[in-house]
Amino acid sequence: MKILVLNWQDLANPQSGGAEIHLHEIFGRLARRGHTVHALVSGWPGAPARARADGMEIHRTGGRNTFSLAAPAYYRKHLASEPWDVVVEDLNKVPLFTPYWVRRPLVLLVHHLFGATAFREASVPFAAATWLLERPIPRVYHGLGTQAVSESTADDLVSRGLRRSDITVIHNGVDLAFFSPDPSLPRLAEPTFLYVGRLKKYKRIDLAVEAVHLLKERGHPARLRIAGRGDDEVNLRALVERLGVSDRVSFEGFVSEERKRELLRTSWANVLPSPKEGWGITNVEAGACGTPAVAADSPGLRESVVHGETGLLVSYGDASALADALASLTAERVARLGAGARRFAEGLSWDRAADRTEAHLAEVSTRPR
Repeated sequence: MKILVLNWQDLANPQSGGAEIHLHEIFGRLARRGHTVHALVSGWPGAPARARADGMEIHRTGGRNTFSLAAPAYYRKHLASEPWDVVVEDLNKVPLFTPYWVRRPLVLLVHHLFGATAFREASVPFAAATWLLERPIPRVYHGLGTQAVSESTADDLVSRGLRRSDITVIHNGVDLAFFSPDPSLPRLAEPTFLYVGRLKKYKRIDLAVEAVHLLKERGHPARLRIAGRGDDEVNLRALVERLGVSDRVSFEGFVSEERKRELLRTSWANVLPSPKEGWGITNVEAGACGTPAVAADSPGLRESVVHGETGLLVSYGDASALADALASLTAERVARLGAGARRFAEGLSWDRAADRTEAHLAEVSTRPR
């Protein structure tokens, strides 16, 4: 197949996250299987307009805030005449409304929609714009073959008006060879927890900081390592200072995949207190390393964490409940939950996800146009 994927960013983008990992893991595999894969993504200052990565041809146009306008123009000028078998709109920011300007067989791939959670992250004008741009999705994408990365996302799409029969759920995978336990690398002696990902307001990393503060007040030893970068770092650092937990919370900054694996292996649990995720890929990466997760009992996350078996789920927004959950993790319980998390992760692989994606795209590409 000749496949075009439209995604807001590629993995080389400094703002990349889980959606970009998915892009490269899935479509990179399809490229290595012999399919021709091109990706149309946004650029950033100093980024080359063209690149090749994981067997894919990367086209960059516009920027983070202008991609939705730049992408249709670039497509019409450079890509519209190509004989694509299928075009995939990877929706993970705001919709590109491809049915209005792409005439090939289309697939909508959805990680998660923001809905009202946009107001937790952005200013009111930007949040309102995001909310409004999501409103026409059921009408614009009606009848398209759609992929959702979780049942929670599928349920969200159905609640907005898409047909459940058009939606195929394909869970994200994990690199089980790379993310794996290492008996020679012991966990830190003191209870140490990890957040890894973008530092964004809507991720509610502040709840993890507050939980560590509560544990300090209770005399319970606990540390938090925050790995990643983002525009909420300034606020998080200020909160750490204000709560007096600078001796308990450290900022790792951007980390390599090797360093991320080391952090996951040596931590007692991965912490993800977000109100909504498409899947929560770091929970599964942690599990593959034999490390449990403590996450909010929220859409997406409750699928990547099996409460009491691979980690713990706590009520969203409750820092005290999060602190209780962290305090309950003895070394023995961490070991038991970590073993369960590894077993759970072993049922999820990128190869499996790529197989299902390949089959779905092939089926859509042969439908009558």
